[in-house]
Amino acid sequence: MKISVELTFSPLQDNYEAAIIEFIKALRNSGLTVLENPLSTQVYGDYDQVFNILQDEIKKAFNSIEIGLMYMKIVKTDRSTYESNY
Repeated sequence: MKISVELTFSPLQDNYEAAIIEFIKALRNSGLTVLENPLSTQVYGDYDQVFNILQDEIKKAFNSIEIGLMYMKIVKTDRSTYESNY
């Protein structure tokens, strides 16, 4: 099953940028389709593959910070080619 996941990683500390950058770089190197914008990162792929990678990378990201939040939205379809028509 294909899914689309929107992630927003928010370390609640000073010097938060390095943790976010490392998290995004790890997702880029994962082999998944990854799209980014200033507010979130979108990951697309097979359900099991996406969640296996996210499980590891979210754990690493949380271990790199003291306190933080990870917001996640999941859609059961691959929306990586979506283009608005308005």
